[in-house]
Amino acid sequence: MTDDKQEPQDDNLTADQATTAGETAETAPVDEAPKTDAELTELKDKYLRLAAEFDNYKRRTAKERQELFKTANQEMMVALLPVMDDFERANTYTKDSTDVTAVRESIDIIYNKLVKTLQQKGLTPMETKGGAFDPDLHEAITQIPAPSEELKGKVVDEVEKGYYLGDKVLRHAKVVLGQ
Repeated sequence: MTDDKQEPQDDNLTADQATTAGETAETAPVDEAPKTDAELTELKDKYLRLAAEFDNYKRRTAKERQELFKTANQEMMVALLPVMDDFERANTYTKDSTDVTAVRESIDIIYNKLVKTLQQKGLTPMETKGGAFDPDLHEAITQIPAPSEELKGKVVDEVEKGYYLGDKVLRHAKVVLGQ
């Protein structure tokens, strides 16, 4: 009989523990509600600050990019000014000249100065004649019968020279292909 008396006591203890746990669970969310609201407010504030910081970053980088383009253009213009000065001088001095050789020499000097200035800025011409056609570098204008067997499918003539600026293709070469 002792065993029967102990069982009801265990049931009461179990019921009391369940009731206590239930009361704790019910009171816990009420106690944590202000804490959760504060955390939510803090997270919203952090989110708004981060969004504002990102918008400022986008505006700042856009402005810096524009300034960089202006600076790059300015550097190129400053580099080309001496070439323009040479053209003006040549135009002034050769206006009344009948000496074709002197005019031709002036043009050659200015052309070489322009090429040198552009090369210093990273411009390099493409070598295309006799090479294989590459659609990433060349733009085929037309095809003609190849003058020799080894030029079939290759670049026979160059209508407009292509250029690189550093490693990037600045202008595709316009070429004629042999068939």
